[in-house]
Amino acid sequence: MIIIHCPQRRSCFDKLSTNGFSYPGKLFPVHPEPVEGRPFMDNSPLETVAGVHIMRRPEFIARQASCPTGLLGRLLARIMAVETTAANEKTLELLAIQPHDHVLEIGFGHGRTLTRAAAAASSGFVAGIDVSEDMVHTATRWNQEFIRQGRVKVQCASSLQIPYPPQSFERVYATHTLYFWEQPQRHLQEIYRVMKNGARFVLTFGPREDEETVAKFPTTVYRFYTRDEVQSFLEEAGFSDIHLEHHQIAARTLVFAIAHREASSIYDVDPSPR
Repeated sequence: MIIIHCPQRRSCFDKLSTNGFSYPGKLFPVHPEPVEGRPFMDNSPLETVAGVHIMRRPEFIARQASCPTGLLGRLLARIMAVETTAANEKTLELLAIQPHDHVLEIGFGHGRTLTRAAAAASSGFVAGIDVSEDMVHTATRWNQEFIRQGRVKVQCASSLQIPYPPQSFERVYATHTLYFWEQPQRHLQEIYRVMKNGARFVLTFGPREDEETVAKFPTTVYRFYTRDEVQSFLEEAGFSDIHLEHHQIAARTLVFAIAHREASSIYDVDPSPR
């Protein structure tokens, strides 16, 4: 039996408490009254973008995306494992993991991407942190062989307090986590702290410029930023050699911000292609 203590567990339930309540494995909305013309249990307002009506995602579902909990959270993680495959694969491609690299994933969720990262870092080590205890259990089951070999380690932790010493990783990545950071600069500064000189970081996100996609998510949970804002956040956190790539993933445009911790000498320079 694997027993996992999660210091973030209370914060996950606090997030859910504003719009729902849970008991072993189930989550229910506090206000399930039907709204005329909309599905039962959906009180989300309609947004209008360029003359098109868009249904916003229910808030209690959005909160589960930020911190999956219980049966609904595990179900959502399975869906996200499929929906985010292309974005995660592109992130790993841009990360350019080398066989001996030490790699960190921020917000691993379902844990499938940790498996692919470990396969790339064949002689290295892959760590993952997530604020959801349920996702730690899920990722542990999915990566149990790599964990047994000591090649993967997952922990329940926040990117505001990464449980590793300074300069621990050559590669760090975070996909679709930016929206849930109340103070992005603080998270990025902490990520910068654990990166080795010359290390690479890839931050994948949907930009605020994509108005149609942004309109689908409640602003009480999701915070979207422009490309320029994210560039500034990275610069303020100390990153250098920053560039933003834009790729069409499924039906939306995603931004992949690639940034580095400055090398202290020529021997620290990242040799992999951009």
